[in-house]
Amino acid sequence: MARSRNRLPTALGTHFSVAAATRRGIPRSRLRADDLSSPFYGVRALVGAESDEPGSEETIRRLAHAYAPRARDVDFLSHSTAAALHHAPLPMNTDAMIHVSTFKPARAPRTRGVIGHSASRSVPTVTVDGIRVSDPAATWVMLGESFDVPWLVAVGDYFCRAWREGYGRPHVGRVPLATPSQLADALNSCRRVGAAKLRDALCYVRCDSWSPRESLTRYLLVTHGLPEPVLNTDFYDSHGCHLACIDMAYPEYKVAVEYQGRVHGVQYSQDIERVERLRADGWIVVQVSSELFNEPDTLVHRVRDALRSRGWRG
Repeated sequence: MARSRNRLPTALGTHFSVAAATRRGIPRSRLRADDLSSPFYGVRALVGAESDEPGSEETIRRLAHAYAPRARDVDFLSHSTAAALHHAPLPMNTDAMIHVSTFKPARAPRTRGVIGHSASRSVPTVTVDGIRVSDPAATWVMLGESFDVPWLVAVGDYFCRAWREGYGRPHVGRVPLATPSQLADALNSCRRVGAAKLRDALCYVRCDSWSPRESLTRYLLVTHGLPEPVLNTDFYDSHGCHLACIDMAYPEYKVAVEYQGRVHGVQYSQDIERVERLRADGWIVVQVSSELFNEPDTLVHRVRDALRSRGWRG
């Protein structure tokens, strides 16, 4: 039989601590009702409050907000949890365990669903959505423990994206979350787990990549001996008409590499027209689908052949 569902005070929100509910006079029996879940010890969440948006990042953000009511003044969210709250891209297989770091000498939490870490007082933190988290540069170096080099590049690109002026570009002038020099400073501030991977990745971090798939594709191409493309640059025809903002371009050879996600409707039509304009202007366009992305040898071969057909001698 379902337990009583007397209305809870709206001030508690969708996630709240048992202690906060008790202070408001909510009886323990109400906190055991079937419209509440217990994502962490001492925390309750309204059933159905979860977002329907799929993906590992959204799952981690939801759990992070659920954990927030039990966080102490000495705690902050870190590692992949902080990355998700910064809206950084994460691999689909990222563990949904919540990472909580605690300033020494306090002890890190040890509870179901949480990975606790001890942290120096020197780790910089910021507040995101009302939750204390490691800042972007500190978060990036923490990911060296578990991420491989390509994904460290993708997250570094995300943190360092410069919002430049350009044809139809959004959020012009927005301040990047971090800079390559800040990533380097965080890496060099102390001994790091995964330091070799982080140093390797830092060499490939750029400020003009717009998506993780672009970053991963670029890393694949350049680490297989192809020249580095220019990123997200506007190109015009001989009459000054805008052709396209190309994901990855080799202007000297008029070769474009475009990552095509699963899009439909108006965006799909616009993507087709952009590619046709480029081809009409003499560009070779290598379109990278999710299927081709999963065949890296074929992808590299196609781009290499396109460059060689235009005179590249690599």
